[in-house]
Amino acid sequence: MVKAGHIAKRIGRIGRHEQIVLTTLAVGVGALGAGGAIAFREAISLFQYGFFGFSSEYFQSGLETVPAWRVVAATTGGGLLVGLLIHFFLPGRRAHGVADVIEAELVKGGQVQVRTGFMAALVSALTLASGGSSGREGPVVHLAACLGGLVSNVLRLDRSARQTLLGCGVAAGVAASFNAPIAGVFFALEVVMGNYALGAFAPVVIASVTGTIISRIYFGDFPAFIIPPHGIESFWEFPAFAILGVVSALAAVSFIWSVGVSRSVFDRIKIPIYGKTALGGLAVGLAGLGLPHILGVGYEATDQALKETLAFEMLIILAIAKTAATAVTLGSGAGGGVFSPSLYIGAMIGGAFGVVATEFQPVLSSGHGAYTLVGMGAVAGAVLGAPISTILMVFELTGDYELTIGVMIATVIASQITHNAYGHSFFSWQLAQRGVDLSGGREDVLMRSRLVADIMRRDYVTVSKRADLEEVRRKLVGVPYGELFVVDEENRLAGTVTLPDLSEMAFNDAYDNMMLAGDVLRERPPVVCAADDLEKALALLESESDGHIAVVDGIRTMRLIGVLHERDVLVAYHKSVLEARG
Repeated sequence: MVKAGHIAKRIGRIGRHEQIVLTTLAVGVGALGAGGAIAFREAISLFQYGFFGFSSEYFQSGLETVPAWRVVAATTGGGLLVGLLIHFFLPGRRAHGVADVIEAELVKGGQVQVRTGFMAALVSALTLASGGSSGREGPVVHLAACLGGLVSNVLRLDRSARQTLLGCGVAAGVAASFNAPIAGVFFALEVVMGNYALGAFAPVVIASVTGTIISRIYFGDFPAFIIPPHGIESFWEFPAFAILGVVSALAAVSFIWSVGVSRSVFDRIKIPIYGKTALGGLAVGLAGLGLPHILGVGYEATDQALKETLAFEMLIILAIAKTAATAVTLGSGAGGGVFSPSLYIGAMIGGAFGVVATEFQPVLSSGHGAYTLVGMGAVAGAVLGAPISTILMVFELTGDYELTIGVMIATVIASQITHNAYGHSFFSWQLAQRGVDLSGGREDVLMRSRLVADIMRRDYVTVSKRADLEEVRRKLVGVPYGELFVVDEENRLAGTVTLPDLSEMAFNDAYDNMMLAGDVLRERPPVVCAADDLEKALALLESESDGHIAVVDGIRTMRLIGVLHERDVLVAYHKSVLEARG
């Protein structure tokens, strides 16, 4: 009988057959991703019944028969339960989502914690089922990615294969959630994997298609939203779509900013996480008594906006209220994503804009339902930093080429303004809060994930500050890179000495008994800490035009522990470029 470990080793070294094996594994990951999406939605339904006594996608309508006290008790009690789970079972005592998948893909080489994935899904399901104002697609993406990571862990796959299967899980999760296989592919490539490498494309497509098929078998072949047909009445509407893109950018920036402000406010409250999530649940529950539209995922209100049944005033009120409710839910530390809220807010903003545009030029307008759809795409694309996949998703939902052109215009403008004004998508902002910088190319991210301690050498030569020039000259001759590090009695770096620093004393021994190393050293030389990343080290090497830099254990202690050679950093950068292209 062949041992599983032997099979795993062979799979991990599949070499030229890797693409075939990955494509085959993508079918399994796609099935797992779809299964995770189905299980997550069913869990929400089950928990919702426990909290409110009913289970329905039409959450807003179902609340009409629920007493006010039970609504507030459910949101508050659900927040408390979510906070307790986060406090005792989740790393970092925080909810996990798409940002963690991006970090795992780009920084951690596809490594994910599967147990964390299941617990994070439970936390998000309880948040949404109890009325928390957030989205369900982000948690599905995280869960599906973790299931892809489970396959990688079992088979002990290498870094590249792990990253590909992680992307396969993401694609399957998005495709199963929205019944949109093309959007699933491009969301995985655009947002999570950060590239469109041909080697990853085929497995991701297979996983997305598999997830879609399984989702359609279970739920039926229905899109996430039932959208009435729309057509563009006049090409004069395209300037209006461009203006809507600007308005959508303002809505997207306001949304991301609001979550940040809410997070800062809750961080100042010195109580455990479960107290914060309970407090957030209480606030959202009280607001939901007057506006039940903002509780839960919010698909019913989004449908109402698409069907043009909401008045202008209500559209504005719901856009503001949903922004605030989601900011409170996520800012308090509860689970859930931002996909559904951004679609919701975009629908309200687009619908309100459409009402004004139709009132201004009724003959040329396609109806404010068309603007609702365009606003959904524009705000979601800007918030997620995923204009391509958002545009494709809208096309899959409508099948309308003309309207998709309007979505393209508004989404690109909104995304560009958001990027220039705010500098982050929601996910990159989340990672920046944790000290993970995704700016620059993929190779820059890889350089930031590697430390000076990983490549520093110990071939440095030291000399005491009290050493005479004869000893300095003798040691300099034996140093291959022509630089001595001057240290004190406790091995703290005092400076450096090179042959040019000796000037006329370099070849004149008349000063040997008159001068010491401490008299000729260069003070305050450039240094890096062992815990610094290679991107910072490379920037310092370039700015100082120095081929060798001392490595110390810390800026305060300044104890010398190694030397960093520019050639080693450049080799590491070259490897990062090759890895990114791979």
